[in-house]
Amino acid sequence: MKKDTHPQYFADATTTCSCGATFNIGATKEELSIETCSQCHPAYTGKKKIVDSTGRVERFKNLTAKAKETKGSRKDVKSKEQKRAEKIEKQEKVSA
Repeated sequence: MKKDTHPQYFADATTTCSCGATFNIGATKEELSIETCSQCHPAYTGKKKIVDSTGRVERFKNLTAKAKETKGSRKDVKSKEQKRAEKIEKQEKVSA
C-alpha cells in the first residue's frame, strides 16, 4: 500500500448525540456530534418522535392548513359546465 493515502484513524473517538448521550467508536475524527443515536432514535426506543431539522413538518402543516382555507373559500366558484351553460344562455339572448 502507498504511504500517506489514508487518513489517521482514532480507535476511541468520542461521539456526542443531541440527546446528550456520549460513547466511543472508531472514526477518522477525534470528536463527532450527531443528531440521533440508538438511545433516542424512534426505531430503537419505540416512541414516536418527529425528527425535523429543516422545518419540513411545519411547512407541510402550513400548506395543509392553507389548502383547507382555500377549499372552503372556493365553494362559490362555478364549475366549467355551469360557466358553459351561462355562456350559451347569454349567446342565445343576444342572438334572439
